Amino acid sequence: MVKKKLEYFKVHNIVSLKDMINQSAERYTDCNAFTIKDSNGDFFGITFKQLQDKMNALGTALLDLDLNNSFVSVLSENRFEWCLTYLSVTNGVGIIVPLDKELPANEITSLLNRSGSQAIVTSSHYLDTIIKIKGSVPSLKYIICMDPVDNEDICLSFSKLLEKGAELIKNGDRRYINADIDPDVMNMLIFTSGTTDKSKGVMLSHKNICHDIMAVSQLIYADTNDSILSILPLHHTYECTAGFLTMMYLGVSMSFCEGLRHIPINLQEYKPTLMMSVPLILESLYSKIIKKARKEHRYRKFKTGLLIASILNKLGIDIRRTLFKEVHDNLGGNLRIVISGAAALNPKISKALRSMGFNLLQGYGLTECSPIVTVNRTEVYNDKSVGLPLAGVDIKIVDPGHDGIGEVLVRGNNIMLGYYGNQEATDEVLKNGCLYTGDYGRIDKKGFLYITGRKKNVIVTKNGKNIYPEDIEIYLNRSEYIKESLVYGVDNDEEEETIVCAQIVPDIEFITDEIGKAPSKEELMKIVQAEVKKVNKKLTGYKKIKHFDIREEEFDKTTTKKIKRYVELLSLNISNLASKLKIK
Repeated sequence: MVKKKLEYFKVHNIVSLKDMINQSAERYTDCNAFTIKDSNGDFFGITFKQLQDKMNALGTALLDLDLNNSFVSVLSENRFEWCLTYLSVTNGVGIIVPLDKELPANEITSLLNRSGSQAIVTSSHYLDTIIKIKGSVPSLKYIICMDPVDNEDICLSFSKLLEKGAELIKNGDRRYINADIDPDVMNMLIFTSGTTDKSKGVMLSHKNICHDIMAVSQLIYADTNDSILSILPLHHTYECTAGFLTMMYLGVSMSFCEGLRHIPINLQEYKPTLMMSVPLILESLYSKIIKKARKEHRYRKFKTGLLIASILNKLGIDIRRTLFKEVHDNLGGNLRIVISGAAALNPKISKALRSMGFNLLQGYGLTECSPIVTVNRTEVYNDKSVGLPLAGVDIKIVDPGHDGIGEVLVRGNNIMLGYYGNQEATDEVLKNGCLYTGDYGRIDKKGFLYITGRKKNVIVTKNGKNIYPEDIEIYLNRSEYIKESLVYGVDNDEEEETIVCAQIVPDIEFITDEIGKAPSKEELMKIVQAEVKKVNKKLTGYKKIKHFDIREEEFDKTTTKKIKRYVELLSLNISNLASKLKIK
């Protein structure tokens, strides 16, 4: 932990995203808002002034389609047209509805119907799916394709809409440009990922988003000299607010990763200074670094280097980037800040990456909070925590137990308007202007927040004690032999106890490298059993894992790589599991 006085960077005020884009076009006029690679592999830039002009053109064309105050969905891979659609719709047309491109057709249909979307903007990759389901969405009037289209009777051309909008503006149409933005009404409808329950439609306003943008910008310095590689899905509000909109506010140039397997080459191509990530990606990165060091018989030297670099840095001597130049070069050579969110990151990994010269900042947020609530800073941090609250955001622990753990409550202008079409669910979490997050955590004396798990995931034992499965999973996942895990509880009525169980996915690749061959079932069981035993030594009696199963396939996950717990637990049929467990 670093102890320094908390200071904030100066920010300029914005009252809406339209105000933000207009200010950015004036402040950063000829600077690149986006750096794009075309189909031929050539790179070109789109300036902030060009972004403003294209936003006005598309917005004007959408109004000409009579989409004023309509819900407009967007579904595609991360690309410039996605960002342009988001800005154009929210800044004078209607309500944007970002959809998860990984959803099956029936779920896309459901969300289109739930939102009453009148138009959807999509790419050629998903066009056939949208055309097939159109008949099942009565409200859907227009399909707009980001790529060239053959039949405009079926879908409209994105590029031709841009041309039409520009022509309308040239001829004096200023409906969109002069449209007033009410910062207090819903302009974004974001469906949650549904890790613990059915997805809900979160209603957000310009006021919500702008508050989060300015608050984050007070903590993390970036300017027109910086660039960001967008890796995480833009439909998720974490990447959308922090990785896209905040960058537009700060004048940072944005580029797009072509997919997870393309991360290494894209880092080399764009050489970003900033990156948003999730633990799974960072853990994979660290694992590859370790694997390479072991393969080249440099593991001991690598660990010694981490220790030396960390000690010298504390003494004011920073040789980290020099000592680990190879690692930095493999990641483009310019990466200085990595922000991790969506789930807890192993403190060992965050410390290691920081010792290599990366400013790794872990944060915490929810879609309902636009989404950022807390974040560690470059100079003020605690690797075991999710950081300190943003400026203007208050956090409190409700009904803390003897260990200080209770439900996390959040108050601030970033709090959602409510759940769309679900007043009952809204009333459950919004009370007296505060959001009851459903997350359990504690706050230390310095104000750092620690998240212990989701309220819905807590295992309540027969004698009333709480067990936070995420805490146990963190211990399990720290093992190099374990890829991921899922901890849950089973009530054993006969013995009046709660059995802590785990589903464990071993890291077969690592184990194979370690023992020099593919492990047999017996060897695999012995290895995992030994790791579970090590974890149990760190746990009090009622928290110990008493039963575990080894599974071959990885868990079903959201696009931000969080396990869909409710899906997995349903598939386990826990209600019938107790009778099968023979545990004494």
